[in-house]
Amino acid sequence: MRTLTLRQLRSIQAINEHRTIAAAARQLGLTPPAVTLQVKQLEDDVGLALFDRTHDGMRLTAAGSAVLGAANAIETTLRALADEIQAIKGVRSGTIRLGVVSTAKYFAPRLIAAFRQEFPDIEIRLIVGNRLVIVEELRSYRLDIALMGRPPVGFPVEATVFGDHPLVMIAPPGHPLAGAREISRERLLQETIIIREPGSGTRSSLEIFFADYPDALETRTAEMGSNETIKQAVMAGLGIAFISAHTVAFEVETGRLAILDVSHMPIRRQWFAVSRKERIPAPADIAFKDFLVQRGASHLPLLDRLYPADAVEAGARSAAGVAGTTPSPA
Repeated sequence: MRTLTLRQLRSIQAINEHRTIAAAARQLGLTPPAVTLQVKQLEDDVGLALFDRTHDGMRLTAAGSAVLGAANAIETTLRALADEIQAIKGVRSGTIRLGVVSTAKYFAPRLIAAFRQEFPDIEIRLIVGNRLVIVEELRSYRLDIALMGRPPVGFPVEATVFGDHPLVMIAPPGHPLAGAREISRERLLQETIIIREPGSGTRSSLEIFFADYPDALETRTAEMGSNETIKQAVMAGLGIAFISAHTVAFEVETGRLAILDVSHMPIRRQWFAVSRKERIPAPADIAFKDFLVQRGASHLPLLDRLYPADAVEAGARSAAGVAGTTPSPA
């Protein structure tokens, strides 16, 4: 029975239903000789006749009934398999290995929670790391999707935009610049500016912003390795800082930090969902990216609640002029 095929079993089912080879052939989309051949091959394999040819059509023999029972059981199993596959296609289950850069960890839990409300049976395994770590995890196929502000260029990726990523300058609420308007670059350089480590996307954006003052920027900065450390340093009065607005939403809303009204800020970049281009996405991955495109932005902290509306508009207008169309750094 090792040579038995689905086509043979379906021929038995169709003949049993219609009683003639011609009618069975029409149902199966085959020619009558092709159906006859399927039955003959199966009868040769079984070693017994499967049908009695009677005046009112073909009737199953005992062996034929046994084969029909097996055919029906296999068909039922295949329908269950089809349902399971459709469930996977319909994204009612699955696992996503999701990586996020450290700046995105401030909103990633909200995104995941909102997605899980719609797809409760999809498991998301979250990895948080700096940009270099997340890029390497993606390069090594250990991530399905990565959320970052600047897609890597060392290997082919597919990057989908899902929201704005504003970058701002922050200070303690009592700082002299906290009440100033349209602060210039020159004025900022009179302060100690706390920045991220080399290779950070945020630092790269600040270097672009101060491209006309490279020497001054180097002498007026203090380097720190994490957003949390930077926020604590600013609150302690050690300087001002250039940072993602999404990382300081809570502190600004609670009055612990202030976003400065700097000319040509906020700098608007974008958040991307990034995956390897040559990888075939699973249904769960597709559903998560669709969710990000359709509703991801609504789960990001709203800058207009933290920053003067006219400054937001001015920053949006000037962002392209400050740094071209470079993707968001993170």
